[in-house]
Amino acid sequence: MHPDPRRLAALHTAVLSGSAARGARPVIIESWRRSLAARVDPDRHEAPVVLAPDEVADLRDAHPLAPMLPMLRETLVTIADDAQHVMIITDADGHILWCEGARDVHRLAERARLTEGSRWSEDAIGTNAMGTALAVGSPVTVHSAEHLVRTYHGWTCAASPVRDPDTGATLGVVDLSGPVTSRHPVTGALVRTAARLVETQLQIELAAREEHLRAANMRHLIALRGEPGALLSPTGRVLAAEPQGLIGSRVDLSTPVHLPDGREAHLEPLDEGYLLRVPRRTTRRPTLSLHFLGGLTGSLDGRPLVLSLRHAELLTALALHPRGRTAEQLALHLYGERGNPTTIRAELHRLRAQLADVLQTRPYRLAADVKADFLTVRKAVRAGDIAKAVTTYRGDLLPRSDAPVVSDEREDLSAAVRRAVLATDDPELLWTFAGSTDDIEVLERLTQVLPATDPRRDLARTRLRRALA
Repeated sequence: MHPDPRRLAALHTAVLSGSAARGARPVIIESWRRSLAARVDPDRHEAPVVLAPDEVADLRDAHPLAPMLPMLRETLVTIADDAQHVMIITDADGHILWCEGARDVHRLAERARLTEGSRWSEDAIGTNAMGTALAVGSPVTVHSAEHLVRTYHGWTCAASPVRDPDTGATLGVVDLSGPVTSRHPVTGALVRTAARLVETQLQIELAAREEHLRAANMRHLIALRGEPGALLSPTGRVLAAEPQGLIGSRVDLSTPVHLPDGREAHLEPLDEGYLLRVPRRTTRRPTLSLHFLGGLTGSLDGRPLVLSLRHAELLTALALHPRGRTAEQLALHLYGERGNPTTIRAELHRLRAQLADVLQTRPYRLAADVKADFLTVRKAVRAGDIAKAVTTYRGDLLPRSDAPVVSDEREDLSAAVRRAVLATDDPELLWTFAGSTDDIEVLERLTQVLPATDPRRDLARTRLRRALA
């Protein structure tokens, strides 16, 4: 049962004057707040007409709900005529694309700008069933003074969103609107039922299209001869996979496709849809070892690498960004704003001569298990394993490098380890860390915590004097 229009009008006036919204439904209160935040004027008289007739026609022709119009007419228009309502269908932005019903009510609707080409989103005309249903993603009934704009206090409307069964995106809303005097308690239920009927029909048609697509493209999956792969719809839904369960129910086509085990799959466009090829799982990934704290050495599966400082800087950047970096991003990491991607590509080409397929492209990344001492220290500090962090930290990260990515990581590691060591007051950890630094505060703390009988105390004092000098 809808509230009395006079009580709603009084509540509407009270809320707009700043009083508490006692008695209004929460969905309406929140919609009023959004509408007022969007600077909708409650005394505004009309919804904006933003589409010309030819633009409306173009949107209708391309809209997924256009084929559903006969079903909606059969379901709602006759009821709308009898109930003195109009049936309205909008797109996802709140543009009215269809408005149909009895002639006399249709004329009233046109006067109220309930007409094709007008925009009924909340930010355009405030609280209304169509715009609020789009905003909250669920069925909404708005009656009389529940409309923010006073012009529509003589109207009642019920709307329900329709979602795409493929992507889950909202396609638009189905709405019944009419004068307050024509309200009926089952209008909201009728609109919800009509929206669900449309979604069911869209689901049936989607299943038929996907079955046709699966049958037409299955030969491509069979041609893989047992290699991992999948058939995808044009929107990325998985139609078939070998082996079953290889990947989830949907693939994001806008980014490189990675499996849970780290393998990268490759998309091959078909006449309609895609074939997803998955490289076979290798028995073992190569191991790339990097020792850049206080030195510059590296190896690949135990084979020593001959690394220049620039190559070490590149490997540092790639190790810190395992998902990969473009040449432009690497140029910024190594040279700052003056970086040149062409120079970076040339360096990467020379580095690839040693790393082969371990250095992959698009984006540049390391296809290996990277065991880097600076990564070990970072992980140990975050885990609170100060002993491991200190024993692994044998000096600054690539101390001769001025590359921004190295300088930033060097400062972060040094500060993190220093802070952690000073917080422990552990003489053994302080002694170990002091071996890689002439930090005055560390040496002072060491002379304080080492026992007087410990010969290292005199050594620490000597080093402290030199550092102070």
